[in-house]
Amino acid sequence: MSRIGKKPINIPAGVTVDVSAHNVVTVKGPKGTLTQDVNPDITMQVEDNQVVVTRPTESKRHKSLHGLYRSLINNMVVGVTEGYKKELELVGVGYKATNQGQVLELALGYSHSIYFALPDSVSVKTETPKGKNPIVTLESIDKELIGQVAAKIKSLRKVEPYKGKGVRFIGEQIRRKAGKTAAKK
Repeated sequence: MSRIGKKPINIPAGVTVDVSAHNVVTVKGPKGTLTQDVNPDITMQVEDNQVVVTRPTESKRHKSLHGLYRSLINNMVVGVTEGYKKELELVGVGYKATNQGQVLELALGYSHSIYFALPDSVSVKTETPKGKNPIVTLESIDKELIGQVAAKIKSLRKVEPYKGKGVRFIGEQIRRKAGKTAAKK
């Protein structure tokens, strides 16, 4: 039995979960509304402030879908109540980040600035504390979307292992390599 899939999802106060006849789950909360299409094999029941996800058989495919959709619905419930936040740090000399509304301007050591348009449901805030690296803070109710946007921003300048320069999450451990050593004669 799927350990994740069989756990019921608690619905906090102020959140409504609707399951349509076409297996579309809609979660409404104080921060917004999210929808998710669910495989027709998986069934969901909303009963006494809990969502219970069930599967028809014990096949490997149904087991994996069971845990997947339970996690996706739980992420939606957490997103509309608390939201998600990712913080990126730009490590490198001359690296800068500014934003004009939904457009993020990044100076990452290339000959030109990079302009990155963010989706409407992701809010961005940039700050450059004195003497520290610039920080880009992303906030959204959609966990999948915020993770995808953060990964795209990280891919613009990957962290290199020798000096540790690049875009990284705050608190991320970078595996460093030793540089060349001078030849001894």
